Amino acid sequence: MAYKTVFGSLDNFSKGRIDIINDDPKHYVFSNLFEVAKKSKPWEKVAVGINQEYVLEAIRAEGQSGWYSCDHDETVICMDGNVEVNFVKLDTPVAASGKSGAVAVNGEPVGKKMGRVVLQQGHQALLPKGSAYSFTAKKTGVLLQQTIIGDLTKQRWAQICLS
Repeated sequence: MAYKTVFGSLDNFSKGRIDIINDDPKHYVFSNLFEVAKKSKPWEKVAVGINQEYVLEAIRAEGQSGWYSCDHDETVICMDGNVEVNFVKLDTPVAASGKSGAVAVNGEPVGKKMGRVVLQQGHQALLPKGSAYSFTAKKTGVLLQQTIIGDLTKQRWAQICLS
């Protein structure tokens, strides 16, 4: 049997399903990040996967985001579209030491511009500790961000999970 990998997008995705081999289906739930992003507000960080304090957030990339910072490294993968990430090395950390997850930066960040990364589908970028970052998407897309659960993480398990 031949298998074909099909990469989803915001406009073309399948909800999917799980096939349980030898277990109780009640032990499993799943969500579709494209469906979650389609129903989300721009730049909203909605948890779609969790492992202890670590979380994967689906983000609807649309227009210009605000600035964010974090007290730990994060990563982001562009799942659909093209997204530009701009970086500033902060003069003074915005995120409180030991605080988990991203925090919003009020206004323009103060510090040295570090550059930018342009992400296309499947590309990944590091969002380094102590920097500020913002996203720009000229066309609506989807990001998957790996971080630690924080104040900006929306947990809507009852609304997004299928079992």
